[in-house]
This record gives sequence, C-alpha cells and structure tokens, in this order.
Amino acid sequence: MIRYIAACLLTLLSLTLRAQSLQSPEQFLGYKIGTHYTPHYKIVNYFKAVAQASPAAVKIQTYGQTNEGRELMLAFIGTPENIRQLDAIRINNLRMAGIDQSGTVNTAMPAIVWLSYNVHGNEPSSSEAAMLTLYALVDPSNKQTKEWLRNTLVVIDPCINPDGRDRYVNWFNSVVGAHFNADPQSREHAEPWPGGRSNHYNFDLNRDWAWQTQVETQQRVKQYNAWLPQVHVDFHEQGYNQPYYFAPAAEPFHDVITQWQRDFQVMIGKNNAGYFDQNGWLFFTKERFDLLYPSYGDTYPIYNGAIGMTFEQGGHSRGGLAVVNASGDTLTLVDRAMHHYTTGLSTIETASRNKDRLLEEYQKFYADSRNGKVGEYKTYVLTSKDEHKLEAVAALLKKNGIEFGGLSNTSFRGFHYLNGKEEAFQNQGHYLAISAFQPHAVMAKVLLEPRTTVVDSNTYDITAWSIPYAYGVDAYATKEKLEVKSSERVVIADVAGMSAAYGALIPYTSFNAAQVLAHLLQNDIKVRFSEKAFDYKGKHYEPGTLIVLKTSNPANWNKVVDEACREYRITPDEVTTGFMDKGADFGSPEIKIINAAPKVALLTGEQVSSLGAGEVWHFFERMLNYPITLLNANEFNRLSLRNYNVLIIPDGFYRSLNDKGAMDKLKEFVRNGGKVIAIENAVSILAGADWGIKLKEDKPADDSAHIKKYGDRLRESLSNSIPGAIYKLELDNSHPLGFGYPDYYFTIRQDNNLFEFMKDGWNVGVLKKDAYVTGFAGVKVKNKMKDGLVFGVQDMGNGTVVYLADDPLFRNFWEAGKLLFTNAVFLVGQ
Repeated sequence: MIRYIAACLLTLLSLTLRAQSLQSPEQFLGYKIGTHYTPHYKIVNYFKAVAQASPAAVKIQTYGQTNEGRELMLAFIGTPENIRQLDAIRINNLRMAGIDQSGTVNTAMPAIVWLSYNVHGNEPSSSEAAMLTLYALVDPSNKQTKEWLRNTLVVIDPCINPDGRDRYVNWFNSVVGAHFNADPQSREHAEPWPGGRSNHYNFDLNRDWAWQTQVETQQRVKQYNAWLPQVHVDFHEQGYNQPYYFAPAAEPFHDVITQWQRDFQVMIGKNNAGYFDQNGWLFFTKERFDLLYPSYGDTYPIYNGAIGMTFEQGGHSRGGLAVVNASGDTLTLVDRAMHHYTTGLSTIETASRNKDRLLEEYQKFYADSRNGKVGEYKTYVLTSKDEHKLEAVAALLKKNGIEFGGLSNTSFRGFHYLNGKEEAFQNQGHYLAISAFQPHAVMAKVLLEPRTTVVDSNTYDITAWSIPYAYGVDAYATKEKLEVKSSERVVIADVAGMSAAYGALIPYTSFNAAQVLAHLLQNDIKVRFSEKAFDYKGKHYEPGTLIVLKTSNPANWNKVVDEACREYRITPDEVTTGFMDKGADFGSPEIKIINAAPKVALLTGEQVSSLGAGEVWHFFERMLNYPITLLNANEFNRLSLRNYNVLIIPDGFYRSLNDKGAMDKLKEFVRNGGKVIAIENAVSILAGADWGIKLKEDKPADDSAHIKKYGDRLRESLSNSIPGAIYKLELDNSHPLGFGYPDYYFTIRQDNNLFEFMKDGWNVGVLKKDAYVTGFAGVKVKNKMKDGLVFGVQDMGNGTVVYLADDPLFRNFWEAGKLLFTNAVFLVGQ
C-alpha cells in the first residue's frame, strides 16, 4: 500500500512538473502576442516546446521544407487516447471515404478539424493566433477546450508560407521604430515589392491547392489528402478598413456543394457571430468570397468532402502593429490575433457539438461519389497523339487522388470538348478514362467539366479551368457509365540508348521536347529544326522537329542527346543521311539552326507584377531547367542589354518604359538582333508607344448608355468583366511560335484587351467569331471578343518582338501554353 501511494505521489509530482513546464506564448516569447511580429523559427520552436511539455496531448510532424529551407510542420492536438491512436483515426477517416477498404468504419472516432494559417505571408496575424489557439487547447486549466477535444482531433498548420511570412516580418521589424506608428502613411505601412504575400517564387499559394505547382503545396496537400478532414479553415487578412469576414460564403457556390456544407457554414457563422457580438466586434458574411474556383483553401477541401471556409481579418500588409482605419479606430495586431483566435476556437466548438452529423454527412458525401450521383457525366475520356501530354494529366490526377485507367470498350459517343458537339469518340493514339463512380468524383467533375455553371457572376477568381483545355488534350464527356479498368493507362516506355553516326530526329509535340531542347543548348549542342514537314524512311515529321547532327557539334553530341532524351523520356530517331524522302534536305534554307544557347533576361522588381514575374522565374528554374537573369525594371535606363539575346517583359505597369529614351533603347536592342517577349499588359504598353501593334478600340456608345442606376453599379461593371474565361484561338501552326500545336489553342482570357491584326507582322493566334468556350464573360466583353489579335510576332531590324496578350504560363498550371512560350524563347526569330 505504501509503495502504491508513493508511486501515485511520484506520478502526480511528474505531471505537476510537466504542467509547470508548459508555457503560454507570452511566457515563451517574452512578449504578449500582438505586440511584436514573431519570426517563423520562433513559432516552430514554440510549437515544439508545447509538444515536449505535453506529449500526451500534442504530436508534431515535420512534412517538408520551403524553397528557402524553412520547416513546414503540423501539430496534432487531442485527448491522450486520440493522440495514441493517431494513425488509426487517419485510416478510419479514409475508410469512411471508401479510399481505404482494409477494415470496418468506427463511428466513435473524433471529427477532424484542420486549421491552416498564414498562406499569404503578409497576412501575419493568423500565425500569431495559431500559438494562442494551441495553448488554449493544451492548457490544463481550460476545461472547455478539453470537452471539445473529446469529439475532435485538431490539426494546426501554423504557417503555410514561411518564406513569405519572414519576408514581411523581417522587413517590418527592420523599419519599425522604438514605438509603432499608427499613421497609415508612415513607412511601416508601405511594404516594398514583391511583398510577403507570395512564396519564394512569387506564387500565390492560395490558388495552388489543386494544381500543386509549388513545393510547399505539393508537400502540404499530400498530407491533407492522407487525412481528408471534416472541417477546414483557411485564415486570411484583407484591407485594414474591412471588418472581419467569416462564413457563410458568397455566391456563386459551385453546384456540387451539398446542402449540408451550406448549412454548416451558417452554423459556424452564427456561432462566430455570438462571440463577436459579445465583444462588440464588427463582421460581415455572405459577401465577396465565393465558392467556385477549385484551388482555394476553402473550395479544395469542400470538393474533398469537408466544410471548407475562409476567415478574413482586416489588416494585411499595411496593418503593421497598429493602424488608424477609415472609421478613426486604431486596429492593433493584438486585436487581429484575438479575432482569429476566437473564430478558430468557435469552429472547434461547433464541430465538437456536431461531431456525429459531420461524420454522417462526410460518409454520405463519399458514398454518393462512389455511387455515381455527382454530375450528369459519368465518364470522361482524354486523348492525345502525344502520350507525354496525357502523362502530365495523369500526374495531376494522381496528386489529387483521382482514379483513372483504360476502357473495355472505346465505342461510345459523348460531348466533344473541341467543338461542343455530341460525337463518336475518336482515339488520337493515346487515351485515359476517368469514371464518376469513385471516391474523388466531385473533384474529378470540378476539374474536368467542359462548361462551368456560374449562377452568380460576381466571382473572386477565374471561372474556367477545365483540364482538357488547360493541358491541350482532346476529350469527351459521356453520360454513359463506361467500364474503366483500374490499371493505370499512361505508360511511357524507357528510352533505349542511341548511338547515331550521322544525326538524330527528336519529335517536337510536347513540353518534354522543349525540356530536351533546353538541355541540349545548355550543353553547347547546336540544334536545327525544320520549318516545314518532311518524310524520312516512311515516317512523317511535323514542322518544329528537332534535328541534331554530327556536323557542327562536339564529339560528345551523341552522348548528350542520349542523356537528354532519357531524362525527359523522348524517343529520338536515328538518321543516317541528310537526304529526305519528301521535303527539305538538311542543308536547305528551310532548316534553321540555333547556334548557341540564348541568354535570357527578365524584367522584375518595382513596376512589375510580382505574380507575372514569378511565373516566368519559376518556369525557367523549376520546369525548363534553364538559366535566367533577373533585372530591375526601375533601373532599365542604366542597364546594359548587350549580354542578352532575349528580354522578357511580364505583366506590369512600367513607368520606366514610358519615356522616349527607354523605348528607343528597347527598339535598338531588337534591331541589333535581340528578341523582346511582351506578356499581358506589357503588350498594351508597347501598343501605346508606336511598336506596330494597336489596341482594338471600342465603338462609342449612345448617350443613353450613360444613364445608369446607382443600385445597379455592380451588375453594370460586370458587363465589362472577364475574370477568367476560356476562348479558342485560331493558331497559325506554320509559324515557329505555333510549332508542336494543331491549328487551334485554348487560352484563358482575363481582360478585354484585344489588338488589331498586324499588317507588318505575323498574326499567329487570333480570335474569330464564336471563339468563346466557357467561363464568365460580361455581355459587353463577349460582343467585343472577335476579330482580333492575341498572339503575334513582328520582325524589327535584325530582331523580333513576340506579343503574348494572354499569359501562356498562367499560374504555371496552364500546361498547354508551356511549349508555346518555349517556342517564343528558342525558335521564333531564328
């Protein structure tokens, strides 16, 4: 008995000491949350310290690193029993979804609430709130949260974007004085370019969930899909003059969103409102933040069975530690963190109270998916002449857990994406099929649907993104349930070694071939290409086919070609003579040569869209694996362009190019043999400076058109809006810019700028009548979008200008545009 009592006393003493070692954020950091910005490493250290002090309640998992080497982590918080059986909870969740079929479902398991903080680096109050939330859940004296944890397992990602956060926090901490200045005009409220919103490559991670182009997203979504929680909240900030926003969301809601998902948003909103009302805090709901685009931190979870929500606190970027807003009130970081802390706990509370219903509706969501109750189309079939294009699609489907395979019977009819008609399936040579009878049928429908249904057009982002258009493959959607074999359909054989004595031909029909080209040029291999089709040994080769010959190349040319083709899985054809069966021989003037790797520069910095510049930078470094030099646009007049062959001017508003001296310098660069590639608004700037391209003007409206109702102002503005719709361009694929493409190209349009056909240039990509495909475009925009230029090329002296009025690298998920952009860099102007 004495031993038993002694053991109990030792256990009690141990627990007491452990509880004493648990510190609040203020105790650990040495300051109250909200009085300083906390660097990312200190946030990580605090989470690890709490886990060390409370191992029965918290488990930390490192899931990766950022581009700059910062740690990405998750914290799992629950009752001791639930922390001990974490993996069992995870597997049970997948069993409820029908993804794991290894055992029976246990409905006594907790609901999973996943809280994601700081996806935008300069919206930093949420990571501060994450520390408060963690402590509230673990604090032994907080009996309320312990009750909630009986029914919930909470997952916290304290900072999705550490690189962006530290960019903002380090800057702010370097400019703030001994005391903060709440005057919104003071310099601590004027964050410099590129700002902390984006990640290292200036990507908006909140628009990358589905596409997973960025390393942070790839690592995070892999973890997310291994759990598939019932509730997910993405914490954000908006302008400091705005009150707090929380669910329910604004229209449009995608039509796949269930009534339960809508209802629970209302429940969350009412619970949040109760706490805000008690404190006299202002808020709004049902406005601005819709649920349509599938790559957000609210919609992606919704399309994967969760209740996905965005919470927005006023104050991002310009909020500082305190700022006087338009109401004359001083908004502090303390306030902002407390608001996020409150909604986070309110969400856990609501989930705990409704745990049984959450699990029931979650199972129903996935049961309906597996039983084919989602959408009118029951099978999607994608086909292409080039298997590499389908391989890229397959990689995206795998990342999102979408099953695909082959067909038992390819004789069927369906909606043909290419022309919008019901037609018999035509296999282009390779295909893959996706059934709507699978766990991730909702995500499959949203990503593959040929036409987006937009009930309300006042959307926050693009309204069209369908994979076949974005990836440049043909597709059919059928209302018939076809038997899809579970085995994966896209299999590309390993490339056999090549030992050619004379030369090699490399097909140029996918981005893989562009990567081969970039690799060869970097290794001092001279590459030729044909401007017209030709035949050799009974095989037909399209314009753009790459030709590598022993002539003019170093002794190791064969080895380099072999390495490049193996790496990018392109099968080259050996050629033993320069005499072709049909078409130009290799000594013909129609065979062009790239004598050296182009030296490419990119305008960046102030005046440039950080997102636009980031796309190009990431494309070159992470996708094309080709060097690029970043130049500051505001130093343009002082820059020497002699060391570059190609200058890329991304989207932006260029004050530095407005004066005549800068434009003359740019024209001189081109006339001397350089190439300028202008993208989006950069094209409009050149069009206004006598470059041979002109913006197409609107016809003047009748005077009566100026009579408008004040209450209709939003709807009136939407008539001129095109937030992101897909149009079909007619493409001149006989021009090097169009090599590797059919005679059409699907583009995503985000503005109503259209240009006149050039008289002294090449109109490569043009809009004709009835070019609209899908997505929202206001009535005035639709009337304007015809008979105009989108992609063009102009010769100037010894050089070339490439005009890309639409962005072919859009968010780096628009796979179909990558080859076109590579053509602009390497092939055009040779």
